Amino acid sequence: MPRPKKKSEKEILINTIIDAMLDKKAKDPVIMDFTKLNSSICDSFIICHGTSRTQVEAIADGVVSEVKKKTGANPWHKEGFENAEWILIDYSDIIVHIFQDKQRSFYNIEQLWADAEISRITLKE
Repeated sequence: MPRPKKKSEKEILINTIIDAMLDKKAKDPVIMDFTKLNSSICDSFIICHGTSRTQVEAIADGVVSEVKKKTGANPWHKEGFENAEWILIDYSDIIVHIFQDKQRSFYNIEQLWADAEISRITLKE
């Protein structure tokens, strides 16, 4: 019987980010994979949105807290916490974008980077 394959650090980080988002009821989370593209700025974007400033802040705080607790990693950079319309959390190869719904529609990152492979996350019931 083959042993289960051990998850990579990147997979653990992505799963932790997604779980933290879902825990705070994030809307429409997606993973954009850039690994097959030449000269990409990172390996992945993880994007979601919330319906209020309070929810966006809670999602972002949850991501930072859970990633620190489960992986020990701190973000390299984070910004947008002042007005919480678009919060960016940079984990080097993985960049997290948490929007308020209007800003997500306006900036439309998924369309801007349409050549990336996009995986939609289905919510657990």
